[in-house]
Amino acid sequence: MFRPQDLFDLGQTAHAALFEGCEFAWQALPRIKSYLATHCRPAFHGRLLGRAWLGELVWVGEGTVIEEGAMIKGPAIIGSHCEIRHNAYLREDVILGDGCVVGNASELKNALLFNECQVPHFNYVGDSILGHRAHLGAGVKISNVKLLPGQVSVEYEGRRYDTGLRKFGALLGDRAEVGCNAVLNPGTILGRGAVVYANLAWRGVLPEGRVAKLRQSVEISGRR
Repeated sequence: MFRPQDLFDLGQTAHAALFEGCEFAWQALPRIKSYLATHCRPAFHGRLLGRAWLGELVWVGEGTVIEEGAMIKGPAIIGSHCEIRHNAYLREDVILGDGCVVGNASELKNALLFNECQVPHFNYVGDSILGHRAHLGAGVKISNVKLLPGQVSVEYEGRRYDTGLRKFGALLGDRAEVGCNAVLNPGTILGRGAVVYANLAWRGVLPEGRVAKLRQSVEISGRR
């Protein structure tokens, strides 16, 4: 359930080396920084629409468009044919695959996005890995730090896994979908094709192909 190949098609990233020797997919997260230090060779092959701020250690692939007001601090590798939209904020240690979208007011930090992943509207993605064609609805936040001190753990089928990480947001398997304004709490793992409905605060493991729905009662009354 937690092996890299259980969640992700490793052929849908040019950076599968991050997962070599990983028993659990989250073990790739602390490797992102050193991987970028070794593999990021700054170059710009994309197109700017207006003015954006790019740090010294940023590689941008062919056909990628970066819009006015975006800030990419780096180190970062951004694949081909991506859209980095107005006022997107990519902090340190970010890797994007090909065909990704990072939208207005979306913030990424220490994150790996597989090909064709979409983070399009008012999202926060910290210390997380999003699989091929994973998609976040508007306003989705991936929380990466516990409110109480300590390392993030994952519980599944009566077993607790200590990740050894103080900062760990989520792993979203290929084609996972998260509805608008949902919050994924630290240590969330969504299997391939899993769906979290809008406005839900989710914590824990949602297996492949399962749907987490929010049930709420609504009262309708006359206008006074």
